[in-house]
Amino acid sequence: MSEFVITEQAPISLDISKYMHRTRDGKIKTAAKSKSGLAIKTTMFVLLTLTIYGFLTFDYKDIDMAKAVVGTWSNIKVVFGQPMLTYNTFPGALNALLVTFSLGALATIFGAIIAFFGALLCAKNIANPTVANVTKSFVAFIRAVPTILWVLIFTISAGLGSVAAVIGLTFHSAGYLVKAYAESIEEMDAGTIEALKASGASFWQTVFQAILPSSISRMTAWTFLRFEINFANALAVGAAAGVGGIGFDLFMAGNHYFDLRELGFITYVVVVAVILLEMLATRIKATVR
Repeated sequence: MSEFVITEQAPISLDISKYMHRTRDGKIKTAAKSKSGLAIKTTMFVLLTLTIYGFLTFDYKDIDMAKAVVGTWSNIKVVFGQPMLTYNTFPGALNALLVTFSLGALATIFGAIIAFFGALLCAKNIANPTVANVTKSFVAFIRAVPTILWVLIFTISAGLGSVAAVIGLTFHSAGYLVKAYAESIEEMDAGTIEALKASGASFWQTVFQAILPSSISRMTAWTFLRFEINFANALAVGAAAGVGGIGFDLFMAGNHYFDLRELGFITYVVVVAVILLEMLATRIKATVR
């Protein structure tokens, strides 16, 4: 029979006095000082200062704020309380919504395909460190440029239309999803990859037999999140790139016709579409898991 011997260990002493201080009422308050905390406080202070400075230096053009508030509330009641199509028709609105949906879907599909192969060059656990750093720098530059600017850049070369919109949305989508996919790949168990490499599996066998099956749920979630973003961006570029869609109808109703009732109706159509997309995305993600 084996015997167990229990030995007493000296208690570990921890000096926490440097993290504590007394308030005026005698209570002890703990505070952990760190560089990250100081950076957060400094950032918040700078943002608050800039916000106050901005409000103080705005050119309000002698606007009567009381009348402005009353007028805004009146417009909101018309937009959301009296929705009605005037210049457009319901089938036309649905067709415009389909155009916007197609723009977002195409950009997401193309971006996801590009991002999958780009993520294989970025993930630390499978990629060469030099290649990964170069690829991440390039992808970070793509993400730093706003989507609407990419669309306008490609509008110059491809002209106004859906081609420029899809390319611009795809460009930014790929940059966004490369980072998301690479992080998903890096979260998988390194032992699985090492075991496949030790057994003589090739790179693509490792990708399709280990990396893709273990990361597919996270990648799917990121892809649908990006699709929702692309749908919103397609609304914004509808007028800017001349591709039409529900975004163009919103622009015309709000800035050209100034028809608040039609603006409200189109807004409701967009809200319902977004809710349905969210429900669909939730079901698909649950199925994949």
